[in-house]
Amino acid sequence: MDTFKSGFVCIMGKPNVGKSTLLNQIVGEKIAITTNKPQTTRNTIKGIITDDEAQIVFVDTPGIHRPKHKLGKIMNKNVDNTISDTDVVIMLIDASRKKSDQQLVIEKLRRIRVPIILAINKVDMIKDKLELLNIIEEYKNIFDFQAIIPISAKTGDGVDSIIAEVKKYLPYGPKYFPDDSLSDTPRRVIAAEIIREKALILLAEEIPHGIAVEIEKMKQREDKNIIDISAIIYCERDSHKGIIIGKGGAMLKDIGRLARNELEKSLESKVFLELWVKVKKNWRDSEKELRRLDFNEEI
Repeated sequence: MDTFKSGFVCIMGKPNVGKSTLLNQIVGEKIAITTNKPQTTRNTIKGIITDDEAQIVFVDTPGIHRPKHKLGKIMNKNVDNTISDTDVVIMLIDASRKKSDQQLVIEKLRRIRVPIILAINKVDMIKDKLELLNIIEEYKNIFDFQAIIPISAKTGDGVDSIIAEVKKYLPYGPKYFPDDSLSDTPRRVIAAEIIREKALILLAEEIPHGIAVEIEKMKQREDKNIIDISAIIYCERDSHKGIIIGKGGAMLKDIGRLARNELEKSLESKVFLELWVKVKKNWRDSEKELRRLDFNEEI
């Protein structure tokens, strides 16, 4: 009788509750970008862990929000598609936010037909443990979760408990990926995301949601341990282009420097990075541009 388990686990929640940080903590390496900007995650990112008992594919999803453009609608639809093809759902909430802030997520819970685990994140920020007990009790009263687990995605506290709880509800099955796989994200996507992350960190509040990154070229030199990467940062306004480039090109140089440093660690190679900035007005509402930039509904 087969005793090995395998399956897919969707991590869902509002923007900025720590989903990507949790995925990175579970896997033990950075495979999803993280910033303090809402809606940093736009695509589903898989993180894979394998041990003697199970192979678990955790799927980080975009934050559930009320969309203001076609890109937002695609992001929400991709969350629904991921949930419909998953074995377990982890609903992640921020312990510092009010329950009323979770209404959109709670509405989705009613339609989910697989086990749901509630993970209460950022409990390291709560000094009064009675407050945490009150939060747990409050969520017990709104939904019949399989388990409620306090965690800190930042420090890793409670992550082992989540993995152990997930294993209880996985079906028996084969490995979907080799034992040493941590993710199935293509290198070009990783490169684009790293560049976008550095732009999100450095740019002003009004700009980040209007940018996208496209990798034009990514090629390993035959004679040297160098990868040549050419990328375009798209923005929606001419004024934003000037801010991204910065005075004398200073901002773009800073974005490139931070991105190159992390790309070299991620790709384990020297990187020659060229960045360009182009304006694509209202690209987030253009079906043509969204398809070209690979923002498609995932089936």
